[in-house]
Amino acid sequence: MERGTVDPDSSAFRACLSLSWKNPYILLLAFSAGIGGLLFGYDTGVISGAVLYIREDFEDVDRKTWLQELVVSMSLVGAIVGASFGGWMSDRFGRKLTIMFADALFFAGAAIMAVSPNSVVLLVGRLFVGLGVGMASMTAPLYISEVSPTKVRGSLVGLNAFFITGGQFLAYCINLAFTKVIGTWRWMLGVAAAPAFLQFVLMIFLPESPRWLYRKGYKERAEEILRRIYLPDEVEVEMQALSESVTIEMREAETMAKISIITMLKNTTVRRGLYAGSGSLIFQQLVGINTVMYYSPTIVQLAGFASNQLALLLSLITSAINAIGSILSIVFIDKSGRKKLMLISLVGVVASLVLLTVIFHEAENESPMISNMETLHFNQTCPSYSDAANPGAWHCTTCLKYKCGFCASKSKLLPGACLTSGRTNKKECRDEHREWYTKGCPSKIGWVAILGLASYIMFFAPGMGSVPWVLNSEIYPLRYRGICGGIASTSTWVANLIVSQSFLSLTEAIGTAWTFLVFAVLGFFAIIFVIIFVPETKGLPMEEIEDMLENRPLHIKFWKKSNN
Repeated sequence: MERGTVDPDSSAFRACLSLSWKNPYILLLAFSAGIGGLLFGYDTGVISGAVLYIREDFEDVDRKTWLQELVVSMSLVGAIVGASFGGWMSDRFGRKLTIMFADALFFAGAAIMAVSPNSVVLLVGRLFVGLGVGMASMTAPLYISEVSPTKVRGSLVGLNAFFITGGQFLAYCINLAFTKVIGTWRWMLGVAAAPAFLQFVLMIFLPESPRWLYRKGYKERAEEILRRIYLPDEVEVEMQALSESVTIEMREAETMAKISIITMLKNTTVRRGLYAGSGSLIFQQLVGINTVMYYSPTIVQLAGFASNQLALLLSLITSAINAIGSILSIVFIDKSGRKKLMLISLVGVVASLVLLTVIFHEAENESPMISNMETLHFNQTCPSYSDAANPGAWHCTTCLKYKCGFCASKSKLLPGACLTSGRTNKKECRDEHREWYTKGCPSKIGWVAILGLASYIMFFAPGMGSVPWVLNSEIYPLRYRGICGGIASTSTWVANLIVSQSFLSLTEAIGTAWTFLVFAVLGFFAIIFVIIFVPETKGLPMEEIEDMLENRPLHIKFWKKSNN
C-alpha cells in the first residue's frame, strides 16, 4: 500500500472521480466486482415484494408465519455457509474464481425459484441464492479493496454498498413492473439470474487481485496489474509494501499451515480487528435493517396500507432513499472518517426507531373497533370473536392477533368486520370495495410511520449501511484477511438470520411497537460498542492500521488528531 497519510482536508470523493477519469480501468474493476453487492441487494429487496404474492399462490406459506419467515430467511442459511467457505475459497483459489463460482450458484438458485411448483422447491432455490450471496458478500469488497489505491479505497469499496442499495431499488422497480403480469413473483425472482450472468462474463476478462497473486508468488503478474492501477512512481512503493507483508507471512508460514481459530485469536492485531469488524457487522443487523428491507412492504401494511401495489410503491420510495444514502457515504467516508460516520448514523437510527415505536403504539391502541352488525353481514365470522366473552371490546388489532382478517368499513376508520382469514372472505370484502387487512389496521397516522421508515433508512445508509463493509475490507492483516473476512461475513449472516427469522413472530407476540423498541435498545448498545472498540482507519495504509490495533486496545478518544 502507499506509505504516508492522506490529507484530511482533501476530498477523497473528488480524488476518486479524478482518478477514475484518468484511469477508468480502476472503476471498471470496482464496478464489475460490485455487481456482487447488486445481487445481495436485489435478493434482499425482491423477496420482500415477492412474498406478498407467494402467500397468495402457496396457502401453506400464507397460513404459517414461520414458513413465511423461512422463505425469506432460507437464503440467509445459505449465506452463512457461503460466507464460511468464501474466505477459504478466496485464499485458496483467488478472489476472481470465488466471485465467479458465487455467480453460478446465484444463477442456479434464481432459475430454481422461477419454476418452483411448491414451497419446498422454492426453499431449495432460496438456499442456492444464499450460498452465492454469502460468498460474494465477503469476496467482492475484498477484491475491490485490493485493487484500489489507498487514497480512494473507502470510496471504491463504498461502491459495493451503493450496489447493494441500488440492487434493492432495482428489485422494488421490478416488483412493481410485474404486479400485473401472470406469474408475478416467478418473474420477480427469476430476473435475478441476469446480473449474475453479466458479472460472470465480465470477471472472465478481469485480472485476479494483485495482492493475492503476489502472496502466491506470481510477482511479475502482480506488478503488471499494479502498473495499470497506480501511477508509475507509486508502483515501487506498493511493491515494497507487499514485499514486507509477504516476508512477515513467510516467517509465519509453518504456523499458518496449522492455523486454528484459537491460534489466530492469540494474535493481538487479529483479535482486536475481529472485535471491531465482526462486531460492527453484527450490530448492523441487530438494529433491524434487513427486517426493514426484507419486510418493508409488510411493515407498510402493518402501518395501515392494505394494498400490495401501494405497499410496494411506498417501499420503492424508502429504497430510493437508501440508494441516495449510499451515494452520500461514498462522498463523505474518506473525508469525515469511518467511525464518526457510524456514530452519526447510529444516533439517527435510534431516534427513528423510537419514533416508530411511538407511532405503532398509538396506531395499535386506536385501531377501528369490530362491529357485530358488520361482521354478521358476511358468512364466516372469526371463531375467536364468536366465542369471546366480551366481543364489544374487540378492535382490529385484537382480530388480527387471533389470525383472522379485518374487513374495513368503506370509511376505513369506522367499525368493521372480523372474519376468518381466507380467499373467500378476502374476495367478498374487496368485491364490496372495502380494504382487507391481515397484517396491520387502518390508521390516521400510518403516513407518519412511512416518514419514520424513511428517516431510519436516511440515517442508516450513509453510515451503518456501508462503513462496516469498508472497515472489514481494510482492518485485517493481509495474511489473515481471507479467513477473518469469512468469520466477519458469517457473523453478520448469523445475526441477519436470527433477526429476520424472528421479526414476524416478534410482532405477533409483543406487537410491532415493542419490536422496534427492542431494535432501538440494541442500537444504543451499538453506539457504545463503536465508541470503545472501533478504530478510525481513514487514510491509513493497511500496515499502519495493523500497528494501531497492536498498540491500542481501546479507541475511545477518536476525535484526537493522529500524529501520523
